[in-house]
Amino acid sequence: MSSEDERKFRRPIRGQLLFALVFLAASLFLLSQLGEETKWIKRTKLFAQPRFWPAVAVGGMLLFSALHLWRLPRKWLVLTDFVEWKIWFFAIEWVLWFLVYVMVVPIVGYLPTTVVFVLLMTWRVGYRERKMMVISVGFAVAVVVLFKMFLQVKIPGGAFYEYLPGALRSFFIMNF
Repeated sequence: MSSEDERKFRRPIRGQLLFALVFLAASLFLLSQLGEETKWIKRTKLFAQPRFWPAVAVGGMLLFSALHLWRLPRKWLVLTDFVEWKIWFFAIEWVLWFLVYVMVVPIVGYLPTTVVFVLLMTWRVGYRERKMMVISVGFAVAVVVLFKMFLQVKIPGGAFYEYLPGALRSFFIMNF
């Protein structure tokens, strides 16, 4: 049963309270780190201070998240809030996949890591036929060749490549 305030609220209410609370907590955390992460330099103009614009951004974040929390028609959590957040959390899964990928590349190498992760992503999104796995491996190899050989993107060679024999090791470090 929704209250009169909830009916007047023009946007979906589910998940809003959790969003506002998490955003407010993140704002407070960032504000607490401002002194450690930025500097205030004497005899420098206000707008040129390294701390000024981050402080404006974090201050605005804190102000608007507090206003958002204050203006919410419902100040208690209900089941639909958690259901909504479960849906939002699925987006975080892809961020975690990418972070793991970035951490594994310097260890295993760009080519093997890309091939394995593209295979895993293909499987994760539901394409499990052999044909799709072969296409995904071809795509991964094409991406690596494009970035390393043609675009000359500097991606460090994997530590695993050090165990390859002489000329093969140099070839893999330079190209894959």
